[in-house]
Amino acid sequence: MPRVPVGPLAVHFCAGVAGYTLRQFASDPRALADSVIRYYERFRPDAVWLSADTWVSAEAMGARVRAPDDHQPFGSDGPPLIQTAADIDRIPAPDVGRHGRYPLMLDALSRIGTALGRDVFIVACFDQYPFSLAAALMGINEIMLKVMDDPPFVRALMERCLEYAAAYARALSAAGADLLSGGDSPAGLLGPQLYADLVQPFEKRLITRLKAETAKPISLHICGNATPILPLMASSGADVLEIDHAVEIADACRIVGPDMALWGNLDPVGLLARGQPQDVERKAKQTLAAVKSTGHRRFVLSSGCTLAVETPAENLHALARAASLA
Repeated sequence: MPRVPVGPLAVHFCAGVAGYTLRQFASDPRALADSVIRYYERFRPDAVWLSADTWVSAEAMGARVRAPDDHQPFGSDGPPLIQTAADIDRIPAPDVGRHGRYPLMLDALSRIGTALGRDVFIVACFDQYPFSLAAALMGINEIMLKVMDDPPFVRALMERCLEYAAAYARALSAAGADLLSGGDSPAGLLGPQLYADLVQPFEKRLITRLKAETAKPISLHICGNATPILPLMASSGADVLEIDHAVEIADACRIVGPDMALWGNLDPVGLLARGQPQDVERKAKQTLAAVKSTGHRRFVLSSGCTLAVETPAENLHALARAASLA
């Protein structure tokens, strides 16, 4: 009987495995690729992830980003890019060959694929879905006010964000990605009604477009307790839902149904970074038992969100051990 696949969301963690700073990891395609390759060679997961941070597309659209120091990920550096409707009009059409770090990411993905071959499943993050990307460009407080005061403004910005997400995801697919993943975590703060009215239509449009243009499976990641919007997430057209530890896994299995793949959902900090190996193994087994009790079979054992840099290697070995014994 095949074992449960294991695919922790290892991003910045990989830099530590390979001895690079986070600044090197996010700004040098050789360092990024080498980090992922060396992570795979050490832990042998069933899937690896290509991601630098959550600002790749925002930077490509014109946002100023930087790493505060060598050991911090890239983030916003300066005022929000989008404050008026005229700012939206100034965003150029996406050019994945020139804009921001898009060329860097595609170079790194090509290197990873060449080194690991077709036996390793590669998840490539196209960064963010339209609402999440719009929030990065405006600032979370500002977009939440606009959601209530000026929904047409938010939709106009999301149209531009959709174009960038689609262009980047298409390029990642062509460069060798097996699964295309994007995050929309700020959408989880809106509640089911606003999510359905404002956010989900853009998620659906992007997913439908990418499936038609790439023929690759698509994943949707929303952090936190997404239980209230899980039915909507499941109807988005996504093939995979990445769920955080705040969601009860058995509930998730029952809500989304047997055809939806779930990826998750162990606590990346409280358990995987700070727990002991025996704690990880016990919780992983409990999670797998809960999934099995619902009859759900489409499941990848993973962290619920990205691994902390300080995650002990022993805890990842314990995670793999639990899956092999399931």
